[in-house]
Amino acid sequence: MTAPLHEPTTEADPIATGGPAADSGVKKVEGRSLKQIAWKRLKQDKVALTGGIVVLVLIVVAVFAPLIVGLLGHPPNEFHQDELDPLTNLPTGPLGGVSGDFLFGVEPNKGRDVFSRIVYGARISLLVAFLAAVVAVALGTLFGIIAGYFGGWVDAVISRVMDVLLSFPQLLFIISLVSVLPDDLLGLTGSGVRIAVLVAVIGFFGWPYVGRIVRGQTLSLREREYVEAARSLGGGRAHILFRELLPNLVAPITVYATLMIPTNILTEAALSFLGAGVRPPTASWGGMLRDALETYEHDPMFMVFPGVTIFITVLAFNLFGDGLRDALDPKGTR
Repeated sequence: MTAPLHEPTTEADPIATGGPAADSGVKKVEGRSLKQIAWKRLKQDKVALTGGIVVLVLIVVAVFAPLIVGLLGHPPNEFHQDELDPLTNLPTGPLGGVSGDFLFGVEPNKGRDVFSRIVYGARISLLVAFLAAVVAVALGTLFGIIAGYFGGWVDAVISRVMDVLLSFPQLLFIISLVSVLPDDLLGLTGSGVRIAVLVAVIGFFGWPYVGRIVRGQTLSLREREYVEAARSLGGGRAHILFRELLPNLVAPITVYATLMIPTNILTEAALSFLGAGVRPPTASWGGMLRDALETYEHDPMFMVFPGVTIFITVLAFNLFGDGLRDALDPKGTR
């Protein structure tokens, strides 16, 4: 009887038993969720992260506007005539009256603190933009998913309604509507009425953009295997729409909502510039630009500060929205 080529061993193999050698030589493979993959991609996009940080700062400023103004400024509707030249009604200090007490100077003719009015104006712009985006996303998601799933005459009717709304002159409609609004409406008074109308009208005319995207995505998702499986297992239409399709539409809806907010900010600023926004003396960025038209030749800084604020805000939202779109794109390579 010949001896075996390899002598049997009684010691346990450290690699087979998961000992120290296994720990040092073999790396465990851990799965990552879609959220983790998206967050990793977003972290690699420094430009998008910078935009997101600016957006967070703006939101904090808007929420804590009274506290910030109390620490660094003056009440937004308080007049400071002593900061104005009595002959020209222009700020006496350089750069529109910029100083330690007035960080962005004072408003010509009235002497109000420009910094405080910009901080409070952020509240109006972001409030209208966010609420209008919520209205547009809610309506667009509902009608878009219905049109894409049912198709046929339902899709045709909803699509024609979207075409009509997309061709409607939104700005002219808001201006004409605001001109006939009462001072009191549904328990709201003054600027509250204007804000409610701006949110409702901007959101109502904005939902077809969301609806088209959701409809197109739904058309491609309704034939997927998991939808057919849910249908074969007896899932009703409501279950398929809101439990199977809607979760897979969250990513494109989120991205488009992020890109819609800066458009709403520009729309609110344009309406306030044209006199169809919030009522004076409520601070708004567009209203400040309108007031600056009277004195921009002699005090250009009063136009620069609200203009730069609008530019930075819109740019930050667009950069963050673009980065979020790339991060949530499953076909992306980053």
